[in-house]
Amino acid sequence: MTTHEAASTAAAGTVSSPGARSDGLRYGALFGPVVFGVTAAGVALPDVASSLDASSTATAWVLTAHALALGVGTALFGRLADTRGVRAALLLGSLALAVGAVVCLLATDLGVLVAGRFVQAAGSGAMAACAMALTASVPPDRRPQVFAGFGATMAIFSASATLAGGVFTEWVTWRIALVLPALSLLIVPLCLAGAPVRKNSGRSMDLPGAALLTLTAMSFLVLIQSSALALSAPLVIATAAVLVLSAAGLTWRTRGSETSFVPRALVTDRVFLKAAVIGIGVYGGLFAAMYAVPQLLVRDHGWSVLSVGVWLLPGAVVGAVLSRLAGRLTAGDHGNRLLGAVALAFAAALGGALTGSGVLLLILGASLGFSAFSVTQVFTTALMSGHIEPARRGGAMGLLNLTFFVGGGVGSATAGALAKSMSLSTALGVVALFPLIAALVAFAPGRRTP
Repeated sequence: MTTHEAASTAAAGTVSSPGARSDGLRYGALFGPVVFGVTAAGVALPDVASSLDASSTATAWVLTAHALALGVGTALFGRLADTRGVRAALLLGSLALAVGAVVCLLATDLGVLVAGRFVQAAGSGAMAACAMALTASVPPDRRPQVFAGFGATMAIFSASATLAGGVFTEWVTWRIALVLPALSLLIVPLCLAGAPVRKNSGRSMDLPGAALLTLTAMSFLVLIQSSALALSAPLVIATAAVLVLSAAGLTWRTRGSETSFVPRALVTDRVFLKAAVIGIGVYGGLFAAMYAVPQLLVRDHGWSVLSVGVWLLPGAVVGAVLSRLAGRLTAGDHGNRLLGAVALAFAAALGGALTGSGVLLLILGASLGFSAFSVTQVFTTALMSGHIEPARRGGAMGLLNLTFFVGGGVGSATAGALAKSMSLSTALGVVALFPLIAALVAFAPGRRTP
């Protein structure tokens, strides 16, 4: 290679880096507002309960329904991105996100609000699925820069979410805090311009499989909270029957066809399963913390909602830094170790709630939840990007995040159910088992990260 050629190659590499970083920033900004649906909404829950005259247990469904719909929406629109292209998924998801946000703004009772959150979260899931599909589709030589930009942007949203929830709840209205995920709509035009055009692949969307998966997850979450919801015995039996039948139908479809909504090859993939268990544990702990911690600080310690947001901000900033670090540790065992260490610290902080739930311990637990969330999202996206073939990557990432968010729903539902028979701080300590399992799986020896 001549000197001139070498200089040209070096210049090309220099020019490509800013482009890669800007792609990562754009994709991160598309995904980032999804975080507000959990953390900003969690801070607003005490005001939601008082404004709509609802019990704290019932308001857990503001997070639980959001988690379920976000997971299903991510999986459904991830598959849509594979079969019809990212543009189609973005446009349909934007419509659902906008409609759900309007319903939340106009809701006059908790039931309508939860329905609006469900629709909004489904659209928000489309934003997450498309952001991950776009991020995972970049060429391998540009992935480090894209993941760094993606992680940095996600970290900014994670760091500002609690404060944003507190500011809007205290100074404007809790309704704004609950529709902040709609900010993704501002970034959609920027991502549409760069989204690859994909013709109809001819592959089926398997809508019956998607419906069975949704019924399975929903009936499971309802059964967890059956006592808190005061469901009658016949209704509990009917819900259990729906769970068994839908799970059996989903299993039959998965075994019968590789084009099913949940591919057979994916549910037996060890890398996918390991990532899923880690995500379930971390998200379960985070959703439980965001349900319990704001209520404990407001109800038992007399804090304002704004104070909760302000005090959670430093921990979220730490999560931002760790997220940036996770974007660089995408090879070898370093990412596993970072993820395991953060999840273990998160579990220890939540477990400490069993000793009396001091204010600092509650703040530390929620803050470590943000850190574990950021590291998990960045690291598992990088892990699966190099493991799943491009033609199935969108659907696989969607299903992975479905397990994450359903795990989050199980976490908040479990905390709400346990709070009926024990103190909320004790329930929070019990839920520490979620991130503890995630830490143990992350530290477990196994196949090295590609």
